[in-house]
Amino acid sequence: MSVESLQAQAVRSAGDRSDSQDEVEVPPLPLDAEEFLTWLRVEKGRADNTLVSYRRDLLRYWRFLFCEVPPANTELALTEVTSAELNGFLRSLSEAGLAASSVVRTMVAVKGLHRFLAAEDVAESDPGADVEVPKVPAGLPKALTEAQVGELLDAVGDDDHYSLRDRAMLEVLYGTGLRISELVGLSLSDLDLEAALLRCFGKGGKERVVPLGRLARQALQQWLTLEGRGQLVPKHWRSRDDADAIFLNRRGGRLTRQGAWGIVEKRGRAVGLEDVLSPHVLRHSCATHMLNHGADIRSVQELLGHASITTTQVYTKVSNERLWQVYRESHPRAQG
Repeated sequence: MSVESLQAQAVRSAGDRSDSQDEVEVPPLPLDAEEFLTWLRVEKGRADNTLVSYRRDLLRYWRFLFCEVPPANTELALTEVTSAELNGFLRSLSEAGLAASSVVRTMVAVKGLHRFLAAEDVAESDPGADVEVPKVPAGLPKALTEAQVGELLDAVGDDDHYSLRDRAMLEVLYGTGLRISELVGLSLSDLDLEAALLRCFGKGGKERVVPLGRLARQALQQWLTLEGRGQLVPKHWRSRDDADAIFLNRRGGRLTRQGAWGIVEKRGRAVGLEDVLSPHVLRHSCATHMLNHGADIRSVQELLGHASITTTQVYTKVSNERLWQVYRESHPRAQG
């Protein structure tokens, strides 16, 4: 995705969250902020979706500086910002009713910007260094029960090529713990059915190889036939990337992240899971069920592509919660 596309997408997204500040014409992001976003893309390898989120958060911050910091409607250089302005922006986010997780995410972008400017000697100091951001309570991932997963997968038959595709998608998401962006990014060259292995590219373009379980492998074999994927192959491919894609949309192009989300939601509605099912819930369920059945945490970390073991450790809490629930419900001396 080009820089211009990222800018346009972020501006549209920011417009969807418009408030009274949007009535004032705010200047575009300053060059210092654009250089920070470029650094994130080129040097840090941040994904397009991450860059769109950062740009949207910085646009909100820039509107605040322009509209709320005296004298109002006067462009304030980012190098002139102090901790007082940053704390004022932090308060404005809370007063706007944003969820704690959204406040933290926004402040990560803003503080990262000022840290970058100080590190590059654009600013004399980092005004965000002393700004305390509230911590978000660690929430437990929402995992389906094994029975719910079975009901979801059993409900997708093999009646047509769309069912074959959707079944393969769901089996791979649950069987490997892939993120939805990793799933739609899969190409035919990433798949080794004989060895039951799958190569995917995670956050920051990091490559990893994951095993394919028997049912996920069978579902892919059924999908990658003339009766499955072959039914969506167009007369002329629009691009080589489309031709290489494992999962195709109705027009014969590579399935998008949004399209895959829609398929998961549709299949969830069919079995009454519309309020709890998402691609990420299937990822959570994969990790939780593996730990419940005795998998070691390092193996789960490798499978999910977590950079830090602390990210994976939240699933051990889920498993412990389940262990205590079963104990309380089944042991005769657990109560009292």
